[in-house]
Amino acid sequence: MNYKISFRERAAQAMMRLSKQPPITLEQAREQVQWLKKNTKTKHKKQRD
Repeated sequence: MNYKISFRERAAQAMMRLSKQPPITLEQAREQVQWLKKNTKTKHKKQRD
């Protein structure tokens, strides 16, 4: 990854990548969220006293 590009260039590249992805339905997005919730571990911060 080229770290010497500007924020604007990086945003343009991201938009180009997103435009190439097929659209998904709301139901598919909900399924993805449920899958992520089920399959990712949460990190618990230590509480300060």
